[in-house]
Amino acid sequence: MSDAGIAIGQIGERELLRRLRRRIPTDGGVLVGVGDDAAAIATGPLTLITTDSLVEGVHFLREWTPARLLGRKALSINLSDIAAMAGVPRHATVSLCLPSDLPLAFVDGLYDGLLERAAETGVNLVGGNLSATNGPIVIDVTLLGQADRVLRRQGAQQGDLVVVTGQLGAAAEGMKALRKGARLDAEGNLESTGRFSESLAGAVEHCLRVQLDPTPPLAFARALAERELVHAGMDLSDGLSGDLLALCSESRVGARLDPGCLPVDLQAAMLERTRNGDPLALALHGGEDYQLLLAVPPERLEGLRDLAVVWEIATTVVGEFDAADPRVRLESGEELVPASHEHFRPSRHERADAVAEA
Repeated sequence: MSDAGIAIGQIGERELLRRLRRRIPTDGGVLVGVGDDAAAIATGPLTLITTDSLVEGVHFLREWTPARLLGRKALSINLSDIAAMAGVPRHATVSLCLPSDLPLAFVDGLYDGLLERAAETGVNLVGGNLSATNGPIVIDVTLLGQADRVLRRQGAQQGDLVVVTGQLGAAAEGMKALRKGARLDAEGNLESTGRFSESLAGAVEHCLRVQLDPTPPLAFARALAERELVHAGMDLSDGLSGDLLALCSESRVGARLDPGCLPVDLQAAMLERTRNGDPLALALHGGEDYQLLLAVPPERLEGLRDLAVVWEIATTVVGEFDAADPRVRLESGEELVPASHEHFRPSRHERADAVAEA
């Protein structure tokens, strides 16, 4: 029988672990890697620790997500957290809860993506855990990074500019495209446009890639650690409307946001308009952009932009922090109520999507 027809329950935990261990390289800074009761690693002056889980049925569906891209994303969402604190990612552990009838090919594909993304970003996979489950697949990654100084959500000051990197909204539009039957293959190439016309294939592929294979601005974030250009920052994972409020709350300042300045992804906006949707809502509430949200003193904006040019990162001023209570107001004076993602209850934005899809 070929590997393609084997379920992990047919080979068992120990053989699966041996199979995975053979694939995992050991690199600098790893004193003891996979195989012992714990890993032993060397880290820098400050050690950053973050963890994220991808749960089947909550964060992904197998029929929508090629295993290789899922492995890449599982590491990338943790990379985004380390980048948000201007750190360097170093070592990761991966814990998997898997049903016994899961095809071995799925696990191989998952590790193809994990190892590929780890090699691209200089991360060592140093251990983890395997567990059987009667429920959904759970992929839990813990990532350690190092830093000489950290960028925190705390620290934004009155008069600082609200700056975002990249474009916003493509990941959220990519999720909508998945719901409409659009698909990528394991290599990240367009397999189906779903309910979109072939004339929109390029835009559909772009948005699916941003959703399924995000690429946080890691090198730019590392460079921020070497220059005192930013007072505070965080990653944009749940949506700008909620993440900006979180940064305001931690820094005890308010913010004014100019919706007309938001860098809405052009291809996402094009797809959204085909169904009379609101591209601005994607940028405000969509989430999973994995870009950076920064508090930048006005006198340091030019230095930030010069640095961003070096790393080919777009930066956009979208508002200003003020001394008001921790809340976000639009230029019109209206308070912006967060409609971004929150676990355990759907956001207003997600409920609206569900109604639209019905």
